[in-house]
Amino acid sequence: MQRRALLAGVFAAPAVARAEGPYPDRPIRLLIPWPPGGTNDIVGRLVSEGMAARLGQPVVIENRGGAGGMLGAEAVAKAAADGYTLVLGGSGSLTITSLVQARVPYDVATAFAPVGLMGVGPNVVTVHPSVAARSLPALQAAARAAAQPLSYASPGVGSTGHAAGAMIAQVLDVPMDHIPYRGTGPALNDLIAGRVHVFTNALAPLQPHIQSGAVRALAIAGRQRSSAMPELPTTGEQGFPQIEAATWFGLLATGGTPPERVLRLHAALNAALEDAEIRRRLVEGGLEVQPSASPEEFARFFAEDRARWAPVVRRAGMRVD
Repeated sequence: MQRRALLAGVFAAPAVARAEGPYPDRPIRLLIPWPPGGTNDIVGRLVSEGMAARLGQPVVIENRGGAGGMLGAEAVAKAAADGYTLVLGGSGSLTITSLVQARVPYDVATAFAPVGLMGVGPNVVTVHPSVAARSLPALQAAARAAAQPLSYASPGVGSTGHAAGAMIAQVLDVPMDHIPYRGTGPALNDLIAGRVHVFTNALAPLQPHIQSGAVRALAIAGRQRSSAMPELPTTGEQGFPQIEAATWFGLLATGGTPPERVLRLHAALNAALEDAEIRRRLVEGGLEVQPSASPEEFARFFAEDRARWAPVVRRAGMRVD
């Protein structure tokens, strides 16, 4: 049902939008539902520049953070379905937020028209060196042998990191205590100091500390190895394919946007992602560029991602009032 609803968001087209002239004939607004300076902002600005050059119209960035990305997403969900208001969505701002927030002011399955996937930022499972584990099976054994439950850090309650830690505990079938922080920086600082045992987060901020030996990387929580750390095996390679917590980035329009406009945006997005300079800068920022073949393929990916996280969130009792 949810997958059909997401696909319906692509194809339900209001007649008034069809009656307008050539698209686009004015600037397009891209909402990034996070403050400036973070990974979402960097990815959005790079891609918007490439899309603007191919659409022949400016793509104007508007940062609108708050409520785990929900404020920016709401603005797009309630905008005119004409293809002129887009959102940079992701696993945190759309998937996890829609599952953990007590009140979501839109139906995530129908409020958006998925345009295309940009790529995936691999998350890495790390531990403090005091933890006697160099692999996920060893972490499982160490957690089962510990007198007290191991602790895992997250950037905050209801974050992707919170859900990832809960998923690891559930799949490994071990007790683990969640320690929430106000952002990645404080969580990483306490991991390095040994105040928490486990932290699963995007590779980019962790990589220097992995290389210095301040923290130990156990696995990439995704389907494929990271080009930035090709020697590090995935969770699936270690026998736990259910642990998949990569952060994805994608482009979505308002639900009901005419399909021909969605296709126009998809073509511009994929062309931008094929640009060698844009791709190079995205990869340097820790993103594995993975454009979707069609809006429908991205819609399926979006629905499957939410279906995969829903039982994890439910079992962990994750809720933000």
